[in-house]
Amino acid sequence: MPTSRTGRPPVQRAPRRPAVARSPHDNPAARLVTRARRAWDRPLTAYYLILGGSLLITVLGLVMVYSASQITALQLSLPGSYFFRKQFLAALIGGVLMLVASRMPVKLHRALAYPMLASAVFLMALVQVPGIGVAVNGNQNWISLGGSFQIQPSEFGKLALVLWGADLLARKQDKRLLTQWKHMLVPLVPVAFLLLGLIMLGGDMGTAIILTAILFGLLWLAGAPTRLFVGVLSVALAIGFILIKTSPNRMSRLACIGATEPGPNDTCWQAVHGIYALASGGLFGSGLGASVEKWGQLPEAHTDFIFAITGEELGLAGTLSVLALFAALGYAGIRVAGRTEDPFVRYAAGGVTTWITAQAVINLGAVLGLLPIAGVPLPLFSYGGSALLPTMFAIGLLIAFAREDPAARAALAMRQTRFGRKRAAVRGSARAAGPRRWNTMRRRASAARSSGER
Repeated sequence: MPTSRTGRPPVQRAPRRPAVARSPHDNPAARLVTRARRAWDRPLTAYYLILGGSLLITVLGLVMVYSASQITALQLSLPGSYFFRKQFLAALIGGVLMLVASRMPVKLHRALAYPMLASAVFLMALVQVPGIGVAVNGNQNWISLGGSFQIQPSEFGKLALVLWGADLLARKQDKRLLTQWKHMLVPLVPVAFLLLGLIMLGGDMGTAIILTAILFGLLWLAGAPTRLFVGVLSVALAIGFILIKTSPNRMSRLACIGATEPGPNDTCWQAVHGIYALASGGLFGSGLGASVEKWGQLPEAHTDFIFAITGEELGLAGTLSVLALFAALGYAGIRVAGRTEDPFVRYAAGGVTTWITAQAVINLGAVLGLLPIAGVPLPLFSYGGSALLPTMFAIGLLIAFAREDPAARAALAMRQTRFGRKRAAVRGSARAAGPRRWNTMRRRASAARSSGER
């Protein structure tokens, strides 16, 4: 054996292994992206996004309603938590409605379409009866229920149009009638115009815009031809232009888009102070409850402009969180509508998603100064029980539709089976171990004592 200069045998080195090319999946970032995609494509993703997103928006809305409405309540000689308590009660009732709607079968939802439409039309006509209808901020769209409780039937008209329109289009699709433009328009468009006319009698153009968006969403999902879609859209825009041009109030709101000063006679006071609230929030805000604009400077701080108070108190981080929750909710609704084979579920899910998304865009656009102030609340977030109750019922619809997906149903059944097995295993192990022993310190001490000790 050859030796080294020191006389010791040379050290045997292991042969070098050939370099192996790393797979792109070995990259931590690539693995993270792959896991995120798998989690995003799971059957229950839409179900959890709808349930979790809606609950988070509602809870955060309750917090901001309490913060933004305290000064307004005190100015009206009311307790500081007055508006919060009413909103909390509406959220509890809405939670029950959401639970009931999420557990109802699709057939029962379709059965409710015509009674709900008839009730909405009756109540919206009842608003115009003198002595019954109540005017709020110049719009007569309310019915007094006694005391401080009022109801706005036009909010329930949105839900009625979604359910009735989805049932109508689904029945016509089953009969293969949607290829004819007459069957696509009649009676959907005339009934929608009837609802719009009842709403515009009270002067509430913001709700009318949302109802129009729901109509266009249903027509788009039904596969309306481009010419037909453009024709209906042109008629709606012409009517809207006439209504805006003939109203000085609406023209002044249109002139406040992008305003940075209140202007003559403070016509843009609300829009400008909404921008002030957002601008003073910074990255993380001034702190919960520390808003300055809610001290009488910003009108409707807890209703239409609650997003501005959110930006002032929670900053950019808070506002982006709210936007992310609405984006997740909208994505989940589109996913439910796109993956179903049931035409009613597709139309209803698309109609609800259009409703919530369009209303959120209109409200946020007005607060940001990008759209005219339409006077519509932020869904699930702003103060108002009449808007919260039908919206939470609509969220229950989306949850029910997400559960009806075959893959989601199988995943839920599998989880229930596993949960049942775990409970059975726990019970079996407890029985095998014998009766429970409550080895508390006091019992052990008393057992160690002799019988003569006290």
